[in-house]
Amino acid sequence: MNILLHELRAYRKSTLIWTISLVGIAALFMSFFPSFTKDTEEFTKLLEGYPPALREAFGINLDNFFSILGFYCYGLSFVTLCGAIQAMNLGTSIVSKEVREKTADFLLTKPVTRSNVLTNKLLAALISIILTNIVYIVAATLLAFQVATEDFSVKIFIMLSLTVFLVQLIFLAMGIIVSVIVPKIKSVLTVSLATVFAFYFLGMFSSNDEAKRYLSPFKYFDTAYIMEHSSYEVSFLITGAIIIILAIVASYYIYGKKDIHSV
Repeated sequence: MNILLHELRAYRKSTLIWTISLVGIAALFMSFFPSFTKDTEEFTKLLEGYPPALREAFGINLDNFFSILGFYCYGLSFVTLCGAIQAMNLGTSIVSKEVREKTADFLLTKPVTRSNVLTNKLLAALISIILTNIVYIVAATLLAFQVATEDFSVKIFIMLSLTVFLVQLIFLAMGIIVSVIVPKIKSVLTVSLATVFAFYFLGMFSSNDEAKRYLSPFKYFDTAYIMEHSSYEVSFLITGAIIIILAIVASYYIYGKKDIHSV
């Protein structure tokens, strides 16, 4: 029995749907770019009417909004939100689906350790996310070249796009720890949506506070900082890595000790 291949087959349809969705969102926003650049003055006046906190929450920086990179950051906030839901959904279902489908006891009677089971499931989820991001980054880059009215830094564009993957890793780890802690999750999507949107709105209200940014993974990667410095903020990279490591280690420990019930 190859758990990894079985899980990859199980994720095949959802991975395809999420990949198409992320590319579709990017394509939708990119298609608006030519219209925005044709009438920058009117759109600038319109955006100035919005509160600064709201503009920041959606990645709108008036200094560079009408460049391809600045405009891309606006759509990227929605892509990241959807990507986080995908990752949280994958993480939360890793263990809980066996309980929900009453196959947990069957799986654990096979000649494999619990850590081996969890490792294969985690690898399958990770591969799913990696494939999604590879297709997304390639598609988004091609779209950017199609609509760009001037040269732009492909390096910075890819760095901005990679923030989706980095945020996904954090939510994947969060989903796994939820999956092993909660005895029985009836609806994975409900838990995923509630968690992701809670952090998303928390991030919206913490844009202007450096300390509060640590409370939401959505604020760990400031697009304005990335465009200006061509790098990520080290303190937030370290924070994200710590969250991932602690969540994964705790998940292995708890899963190895807990009683698994199929009903």
